[in-house]
Amino acid sequence: MKALDGIKVLDFTHVQSGPTCTQLLGWFGADVIKVERPGEGDATRKQLVDVPGADSLYFTMLNHNKRSITIDTKNKRGKEILERLVKTCDVLVENFAPGALDRMGFSWERIQELNPRMIMASVKGFGPGKYEDCKVYENVAQCAGGSASTTGFRDGPPVVTGAQIGDSGTGLHLALGIVTALYQRERSGRGQRVLAPMQDGVLNLCRVKLRDQQRLEKGPLKEYSQFGEGIPFGEATPRAGNDSGGGQPGRILKCKGWETDPNAYTYFITQAAVWEKVCDVIGEPEWKTKPGYAKPVERLDKLNEIFARIEQWTMTKTKFEVMDICNPLDIPVGPILSLKEIAADEGLRATGTIVEVDHPERGPYLSVGCPIKMSDSPVEVTRSPLLGEHTDEILTEVLGYSQEEAAELRTAGATEIVKRQAAE
Repeated sequence: MKALDGIKVLDFTHVQSGPTCTQLLGWFGADVIKVERPGEGDATRKQLVDVPGADSLYFTMLNHNKRSITIDTKNKRGKEILERLVKTCDVLVENFAPGALDRMGFSWERIQELNPRMIMASVKGFGPGKYEDCKVYENVAQCAGGSASTTGFRDGPPVVTGAQIGDSGTGLHLALGIVTALYQRERSGRGQRVLAPMQDGVLNLCRVKLRDQQRLEKGPLKEYSQFGEGIPFGEATPRAGNDSGGGQPGRILKCKGWETDPNAYTYFITQAAVWEKVCDVIGEPEWKTKPGYAKPVERLDKLNEIFARIEQWTMTKTKFEVMDICNPLDIPVGPILSLKEIAADEGLRATGTIVEVDHPERGPYLSVGCPIKMSDSPVEVTRSPLLGEHTDEILTEVLGYSQEEAAELRTAGATEIVKRQAAE
């Protein structure tokens, strides 16, 4: 039994934020029914294509464990199918532009009439207010949510991160909102609306920087490099390079081979509890008792000097040797791993964090598996659906149409099964 067995999700999402959410629900056992336009489907099916004639990795890696049905929502019979899906499903997830569902005839009020227990979950760029109708993509969300202004180095421009905190991060937030609403429904018997604006999700992930904004009003941020360099702070939380975001100073340092390997680096934290061990490892035992170095507060204006000395040591070791030496001593370090190294990591493959999936058109490919592990709800990652692959299956098994009625709906133009699937 899976955690969400029996839950049916009507998936109106596309691109990344919504599909991330519904894929998680599918991994946990929900029956995710992805509604797509006949002949086109999710736009990402044909974006960044690397294998001619096959769905892109962009699509396949975000749509595992789902079924696909193609419905012409402008067709009268197509709307009939949608109404039956709304009555049948537990959750509707969408990331359309504002007002799109209303124009289709499926406003929140109409959905409640059809199914009072329905949970309607939405991703939007911004929450209610001045910018609620604006179109938002990943990097826009990072900028509007506070991430970009605090990422990068002080003497450079704002920088967006390679982690998809705007899209996938919002999808994670929305999934939590959905399962919470499902739990509440068990007691209330009612559905509700769940909204996850991308700006809000990014801000939630930037809370330590909002913390620093408030601390800055009381004085300089002493754990930031610029304090030790004697550079005055402005009015807003600055970009801090690779300084640690926590209370323990940390930096990314070069390791052996950095001249030719762009990822020959390690993250090194000078945690107060292991300061003496750090001193011994780098060959500076006198720093353990030396005035100005012995106590954490005394070291804040010397972080550049301290990390420069640590880097002299890390440059004599590979990033993995640094791990091997420091971990037994409880010194917090971590190698900078490339995606190539991560893809080959046997440990991540063993836990299902990296999975190999076989696809009928593109063959085997690597993908990210479920990042959340549950002892009683193991996850099996299944391939993404071909466009309209499960149309007849959903019409008959989920909605109760006969085979003859399903064929009639196709003839009427309400649904479509793409020829490549029919040929199979």
